[in-house]
Amino acid sequence: MLKISITFIISLFLSFNLLAQNADIDLLKNINVNRNQNLDKPLKFISETVYPVSLAMPIGLLGIGFIKHDKILQQKGLVALTSLTISMGTTYVLKKIIDRQRPSITYPFIQPVIVETNGSFPSGHTTAAFATATSFTLAYPKWYVAVPAYTWASMVAYSRLHLGVHYPSDILGGAIIGAGSAWLSHKANRWLQKKEQRKK
Repeated sequence: MLKISITFIISLFLSFNLLAQNADIDLLKNINVNRNQNLDKPLKFISETVYPVSLAMPIGLLGIGFIKHDKILQQKGLVALTSLTISMGTTYVLKKIIDRQRPSITYPFIQPVIVETNGSFPSGHTTAAFATATSFTLAYPKWYVAVPAYTWASMVAYSRLHLGVHYPSDILGGAIIGAGSAWLSHKANRWLQKKEQRKK
């Protein structure tokens, strides 16, 4: 009875995994193979904005904070930079451990607009975009910060599918890691602030 139960559970897991993998490649195929090629250059440009923007925003806040001697700005910049560092470090380690091949290597019908050869899971561009968007939304919780920040991050995520360099699950993983790292950094900073206030 135990052997039958274990066999059933393993079969169920493998079936679910196969269905998820099929859905993953089917969605990517629909986006990439049927894409509007006129959008290749604009979406490639959006994809390329990730690292410059993700670094410039926290460094800019830190710089302005030091120039103005504004401790709050300095702290917001430091938290944003910390979340970016944690998220990108996590992504780098996972890419090395999982070492998932890029979609076009496994599925020759995928048409990559750009060539990338490192691990596919999770998406580093999506991680950085969502870490940045979440950091700034938490630092400035206003709709006019959240809407453009997450619109940009979502466009970056979509661009990675359009360009044929990531699976949807890579994008989802990157978004979770990026947003999660920013949220944890924000919460840790608030906890440290409260701890310092209690000491005073």
